[in-house]
Amino acid sequence: MNVLKLGIPKGSLEKATIELFEKSGWKIKLSSRNYFPEIDDPELSCSICRPQEMSRYIERGIIDAGITGLDWTMENESDVVVVADLVYSKVSRKPTRWVVAVAGDSDIKKLADLEGKKISTELVNYTRHFFQEQGINVDIEFSWGATEAKVVSGLADAIVEVTETESTIRAHGLKVIHEMLVSNTQLIANKEAWADPWRREKIQNIALLLQGALRADNIVGLKLNVSSENLDRIIAQLPSMNAPTIAHLYQKEWYSVETVISEHEVRDLVPKLLKSGAEGIIEYSLNKVI
Repeated sequence: MNVLKLGIPKGSLEKATIELFEKSGWKIKLSSRNYFPEIDDPELSCSICRPQEMSRYIERGIIDAGITGLDWTMENESDVVVVADLVYSKVSRKPTRWVVAVAGDSDIKKLADLEGKKISTELVNYTRHFFQEQGINVDIEFSWGATEAKVVSGLADAIVEVTETESTIRAHGLKVIHEMLVSNTQLIANKEAWADPWRREKIQNIALLLQGALRADNIVGLKLNVSSENLDRIIAQLPSMNAPTIAHLYQKEWYSVETVISEHEVRDLVPKLLKSGAEGIIEYSLNKVI
């Protein structure tokens, strides 16, 4: 039997990734001491791997395909196939940002002010290339963690750190002076695996369902019954990805109307539909929108 080796990111993205796979149709069962979780698909074998290392293992063919950030693929300068962008994170459905931050009371106001200064970051290679392109000479030092504290303790003049909300950066009394890189989660593949017809199709099917699950986020289905005399008025009020589905009810001058809308629209829309003559309104969640 053909088996695809799939990499699942360890750490902050782990829980969100497993939840996304479950919504897409795969259940991944973790064990606290096992780096090879179970998955309910005999055509897949899973490995848990740090996002920082994922692209290197995929480039070497140790893993066929996996999920990691664009930032780490660029940091490792890995030669892989980007199959799909999957915009999700541990906090939100938004890309993450790598920013340059300094102490809140620092005289450093712009990138040029960092000339000859020390920068602490985990994203060493990309940061070095970035400042070289800017023509700014800086001393870049690898950070093993707690990067924000490096400026506070005087170990660095600035940091390059990943953030979604900037709350941690602000909590340490730092300020952002430049957004260096916008990154998002990606499904990437080994080039040899991508060239193999069976593995390529399997990877594409995974990408299709993962993207469908993400597309269904914050979208719900809405179903309701309406009489023929109120139908046009109801239809005019319905937002929809496409035209709503309308079906005639058996032996009645009534119709069943079904549509897909943003869940944020429901609270304002339902009272209006009731006033316009809708009955039996049902809201239901969606796993995937393909």
